[in-house]
Formats: sequence, C-alpha cells, structure tokens
Amino acid sequence: MANVSDAAIVEAYGKVRDDKNETNWLLLDYESERSDKLKLTSTGTGGLSELKDNLDDSKASYAYARVKYSNDKQSVREKFILVVWIGPNCKVMRKAKISVHTADVKEVLRVFSIEVAAKEKDDLKEEPIVIRLRKAGGASYDGV
Repeated sequence: MANVSDAAIVEAYGKVRDDKNETNWLLLDYESERSDKLKLTSTGTGGLSELKDNLDDSKASYAYARVKYSNDKQSVREKFILVVWIGPNCKVMRKAKISVHTADVKEVLRVFSIEVAAKEKDDLKEEPIVIRLRKAGGASYDGV
C-alpha cells in the first residue's frame, strides 16, 4: 500500500485543477528506494514537455497534468491525465509494486480523462495524448 498522505500532494492537485492557476502538472516520487511513501517532487507550468524533463529513468513516478487542446477556433478544452511512469532503469521490486500503488494514488489524484502508462519519455508526446483525449471526450469534429 502506498502512503499518499502528504498534504503537499493534495495542495498541488488543487492547483493543477484550478483554472485560475498556471500550474499544469505535478510529479510524485517515492521518498527513497525502499519507501512506499510518496512525496511531491515538483510542479510546473510548462506542460508535458517540461514534465518529461523532470522524469528520472531510474525511478517509478506518478504525474498529474492538465492538457489544453482545441478542435477548432471556438472549441478549447482542458482535460486531465494521470501518468504512471516506470523508467527504463527502474528496479524490479519497485516495478512489481506499481499496479497496487496506482490504486492508492488514484484515491488522491482522482479526476482524470485518461491514464497514460509511460516507460519512455516519448510515451508523453503531446499529439498522441491529445488524440486519446479527443476519443475519450466523445465529440471529435476532425474525424479522429
């Protein structure tokens, strides 16, 4: 069971969800290699590209992000994604716990349109994620 009791996590989640706040992503990491306690590592305003720069190839992490996209000039949408990051050099025992811990993380980071399983930074390219968000959203005017 993952410990997600850090009050900073809930505060950062609120900022990402707040339309009036520029913060559009947060990143959670484990306190140490053997710990099951998650802590807020960082937040940012630079979208998925900035988030990717903060991921560590040797860690498993969780991220929550607001993605803004448009179908046309009149239709701008903001949707939220949950990212489950398992870096290519993440240790086996940490990988083994991820599926169980993800359920605990979802108790705190609970409102999102899609979950993105990322094992490489390229898994967080914005275009494929926006396509998935359009499909999940139901109304797609450009045939996607």
